[in-house]
Formats: sequence, structure tokens, C-alpha cells
Amino acid sequence: MKLIKLDAIDSTNDFLKGMSAKQELENYTVVTAENQTKGKGQMGSVWNSEKSKNLIMSVFVKDLLVGIDGIYQLNIATALAVIQVLKTFDIKNLSIKWPNDIMSDNFKLAGILIENSFKSDGSITTIIGIGLNVNQTNFENLPKASSMSVVTSSNFDKDQLVVLIVEQLKANFELLASNSQILWDNYLKVLFKKGVPMAFAIDNQKPFMGIIKGVSAAGKLILLLENDSIVEFGLKEIQMLY
Repeated sequence: MKLIKLDAIDSTNDFLKGMSAKQELENYTVVTAENQTKGKGQMGSVWNSEKSKNLIMSVFVKDLLVGIDGIYQLNIATALAVIQVLKTFDIKNLSIKWPNDIMSDNFKLAGILIENSFKSDGSITTIIGIGLNVNQTNFENLPKASSMSVVTSSNFDKDQLVVLIVEQLKANFELLASNSQILWDNYLKVLFKKGVPMAFAIDNQKPFMGIIKGVSAAGKLILLLENDSIVEFGLKEIQMLY
């Protein structure tokens, strides 16, 4: 694992993308930053982080995907890797909010953004961005956010977390190739609010009730609606109200 530590950067994902476009990168090259000025989340959302308190990292992976069919499995393997590491630090009531936010109870601890690049030779390279709230304790104006420190009343070594997460990523990606069903099963076991009636919204329409039944192979959320119909929703099509 090659580790590049930066003090401040606009985006660790963008930094790694720029590097990979100019040079051949070692597999599992990692970039971390103490401060990220333009951190990105799902659907263009902004990831805000207090300087030097949290883990901001991006991992370059190649020779993993051979086609687009397995793209969502990267989300599963990555989210589970973060969950597995957090469990070793006794973080309670962990779950994965579809598609890949890491939760403790109803509070978000981490976000994941995976970006794939398709090369002219057919190869696919992947950059995995992970923002994990570690030692930050002030979440003013962020009522749904929390951190490892808040949950446990302890401080943590961010460098240690980087190593543990990358090691677990490697293990999970190996499992993808040999028995991906194990990862799917484990993902569904820790899916946030699975089997619980809750409210959802589509654009400006009236909220409706549904029950999460699972996630499709393409990464769509499977809901049981009040009329007993089963409907699948993509990431940009629905909002979870919790």
C-alpha cells in the first residue's frame, strides 16, 4: 500500500484521478488529507469535515472489475469493510443506509463515493472515497451526523484506521471474486431500516409509506408499498425520511 498524505486538497478523489491519468499507479494507492475543501458525496452533495479531526481517504484500485455488471458489488464490499473495522472498536448499532452511508443508530458516521473510469482498452479503474467522522465532536447544524468519538467517548488513531480499512477492502474484494453471495447476505443483514415501515419521498410529491425489502443486483432499493406492490427505486429517484 502506497500512502500519500496531504495537508489540504480540494478532493482526494479528484487528486487520485489526476494522478492516475498521468502515471501508472500501484494498486491500492491511498491518498489522505487533513482538510478537504470540496469533498463530494452521493448525487453531488458536499462532505464537510472539521480539519484534522476526521479520516478523509481515497483508494485507487485496478484489475478488479471486468464489466459494469459488478459495479454495485463494490459498494457492498466497501461499506461492509468500513462496518467490519468499526465493529472492532466497539461502535454500537451499526448499519448501512442504502446505498452506502454508515450509520450508528440513526446517525451518520461515514459516507462513501465510488467512481469508476472506463479505459479505451476495456479496463476499469476505481477510486473509492471514504469520509469517516473520527474525532470530531461538534456537529452544529448537522443533526443527523455523529462520530466514533461521540459514540464511544474516546479518541482514535486515524493512521491505524487507514491501514485497517485497506486491509479489509482487500479481503472483501478477494471474496467478491470467490463468493460474492456472502457479501450480499451480510449487506442485507445490516441494511438500515430493513423490514421497518417508514416514510419516503419522491421530489415534491406527498410522502408515502414503504418497507425496505432489499436491494436489487443493479443497486436499486426494493420497497413494499401500502398497496402490496413491490417497486424498485434508483438513487436519484427517492429520498428516505428518517
